[in-house]
Amino acid sequence: MRFDRLDALRGVAIVWMAIFHFCYDLNHFGFWEPRQRFTADPFWTLQRTAIVTMFLLCAGMAQGIALQQGQTWRRFWRRWVQVAGCAVLVSIGSAWMFPRTWIFFGVLHGIAVMLIFARLMAPLRQWLWLVGAVAILLPMLWRHPLFDEPWLRWVGLVVRKPLTEDYVPVLPWLGVMLWGAAAGRALHAQARDWLAGPLPRAARWLALLGRWSLSFYMLHQPVFIGLLMAVVALRR
Repeated sequence: MRFDRLDALRGVAIVWMAIFHFCYDLNHFGFWEPRQRFTADPFWTLQRTAIVTMFLLCAGMAQGIALQQGQTWRRFWRRWVQVAGCAVLVSIGSAWMFPRTWIFFGVLHGIAVMLIFARLMAPLRQWLWLVGAVAILLPMLWRHPLFDEPWLRWVGLVVRKPLTEDYVPVLPWLGVMLWGAAAGRALHAQARDWLAGPLPRAARWLALLGRWSLSFYMLHQPVFIGLLMAVVALRR
């Protein structure tokens, strides 16, 4: 069973992400003057953090609710393969677009790995709040140059952030997903009537968008980039 309110929340994150990415693309193709510093200006970096947080909270809540509804491992892996496959496509596409800063572990890569951790940690139940807090705090308290090695960057305990267009390591972001999973289980068990409540008519399109979030995620950037490349070509 799906819940429109959760799907609508994911839809809000999708819309915000699309606006953010379109602004990034405008800047990349030189349509924005003065040029924006997306990796340094707090106006942009804080938005990115908020968007990723919303996505991971929604992913965690969906996983927590699915577990409450008795989701099997078979169904879990079927969805996981879709996410992991799309992560591979993102890496390939980014390597073509940004060969020096290609995405080796972005948001979809992170979600794919973190979903497995969240599933395995599900028996912890209310302890997920504490484990999530530890995951969030650990990179603030301890890092080591060993994790700067390419084969360990995905963990997140890096001393230097790698040069890449998108980087969502397991730590600290696993903590956000675990909090989402704990919240999802609590809502399903204690506030299911609210969770299953109706949406205003004006917000129903957000729920529809949230149900197709992965497809939208994979298609929006090729569309944006293709349109802007066409505009650049026409100008020339």
